[in-house]
Amino acid sequence: MKPKIPSPPAIMNVEKGEEVIPGWATPRIPQVGFYKLIAKKKKDGTCEWAHFIQRDDGRKERIMRGTTKDEAQLAEVVEVANRNLGRIFGPHIRLLPADADVYTLDGREAPPAIY
Repeated sequence: MKPKIPSPPAIMNVEKGEEVIPGWATPRIPQVGFYKLIAKKKKDGTCEWAHFIQRDDGRKERIMRGTTKDEAQLAEVVEVANRNLGRIFGPHIRLLPADADVYTLDGREAPPAIY
């Protein structure tokens, strides 16, 4: 019997009554992977976000987290991230709208009705 390999911890948990906000990702950057930013809107209207690098093998590294007072302030976070990515990698590397990877606690892809 093969030993069960534990799933990597979730970047963000979505609780009942919270809403997944469509995420953002860069194009693949050679020898780096992808920069991604995911977010959720909480019951009180604030937004919680996580910005990280996803390596080609799926590992997530350099996870930064924060909270904004609303979606308008979240848009400012995305713009700041884009300015920094452009300064480091050039103007062609920007966070672009992308679907978030959403999974249930048992590791299966979540159906759209859950989020």
